[in-house]
Amino acid sequence: MLAQLAFGGVVAQQRLFFAAGKTKDINFRIEQLQLLKQAIIDNNEAINKALHADFNKPEFETYATEVGLCLEEINYAIKHIKSWTKPKKVATPLTQFLASSQIYSEPLGVVLIIGAWNYPFQLVIAPLVGAIAAGNCAILKPSEVAANTSHLLAEIIQQNFDPAFITVVEGGKEISQQLLSEKFEHIFFTGGTEIGKIVMAAAAKHLTPVTLELGGKSPCIVDADTNLEYTARRIVWGKFINAGQTCIAPDYLLVDRKIKKYLLEHIKNCIQNFYGDDPAISPDYARIINQKHFNRLGELLKVGKIIIGGDTNAGDRYIAPTVIDEVGWEDPVMQEEIFGPILPVIEYSDLAEAIALVNNKPKPLALYFFSTDKGKQQRVLRETSSGGVCINETVMHCASSALPFGGVGASGMGSYHGKASFDTFSYQRSVLNKSFLLDLKLRYAPYQGKLKLLKKLLG
Repeated sequence: MLAQLAFGGVVAQQRLFFAAGKTKDINFRIEQLQLLKQAIIDNNEAINKALHADFNKPEFETYATEVGLCLEEINYAIKHIKSWTKPKKVATPLTQFLASSQIYSEPLGVVLIIGAWNYPFQLVIAPLVGAIAAGNCAILKPSEVAANTSHLLAEIIQQNFDPAFITVVEGGKEISQQLLSEKFEHIFFTGGTEIGKIVMAAAAKHLTPVTLELGGKSPCIVDADTNLEYTARRIVWGKFINAGQTCIAPDYLLVDRKIKKYLLEHIKNCIQNFYGDDPAISPDYARIINQKHFNRLGELLKVGKIIIGGDTNAGDRYIAPTVIDEVGWEDPVMQEEIFGPILPVIEYSDLAEAIALVNNKPKPLALYFFSTDKGKQQRVLRETSSGGVCINETVMHCASSALPFGGVGASGMGSYHGKASFDTFSYQRSVLNKSFLLDLKLRYAPYQGKLKLLKKLLG
């Protein structure tokens, strides 16, 4: 870990590296992405062990949501980077006769990436892929909450990259504050809304642009016209993967009262099929990250009627996959993002009511709607706002490199994944190239007698 007083020196060192122009070389960027890919492959077992130590995370989940997703992002970037970086020709208006117009995607410089603890490997590496592809230097700040993964990330980066190009800074709140006092060309932050406000305020002092990947209460609306078996299975998977510690997990169910009973029966069966009679001994079920979050979640279990799960073990940081009925909008479980394996259920009578309930809350990072009725699907899309949407699915939209991932309103700003990551860490430089073959005198003084022609050209 770097000493606090060294932060300014590290940023200055990276500025010198960037100024040398090496990162503008597309071949250099591809080589660094290939190096990152190989480093991940070589350390796959160590990554498994670190995430198991932090979360008791199953190896399958580690690969699906951390390692595999990052490898896919790298492969996608390597495949498309030459087309992304190629100057784009655009139309030139008649008033610019004998000129050409192009847009160049230019790197920003030195960027700061602050990761979150819930997917501590992926949420650092995935944005890093975009930063490298766009030609930047990067300082990475993993979450200290997932300490084992943070240490491993520092080792991997230190062993494979020049610190003047990419480096890791470990530490807690004080270290983050020190970093945020430095000037960067972009700050990419994943975490909670309140800390996001602090990051944005710090960035504002240097007029630094930010990408904020936050969260919120992502609703899951279930229409009466749906496939109950598939719906239940996809909800259970999306909610309880990583023990519910996913920023886009279904936060609460809004279920048509006509099918509520049947859906809950299917959900109960799915939980049993996934994790057995006792999820506490299942090798496929993760744990809560620490005691603080365990205690917070325990308080949320004190309202409503627990109809599935509810078992806890403080010593093991275990909370069973839990479904709670008979909750009210004023209950604590409905006041904040749950970020754990607790699923409240609220029923509705018609879709208009469900849409109104969703729109009465801050805009969520994700919205899920299950229905076979295409008209209702379009209505939900038309009448709601959210960072992303899945229809008849949960969570999986974040696994597509072709889809930008990000929030809106209180759930965040900016996006990444695939081309969106490249765009986030680039700026668009407009270039007009004018010929000397002709120089129309219309725009030059004196202006007498020219206004009528100008209006015709521009009107």
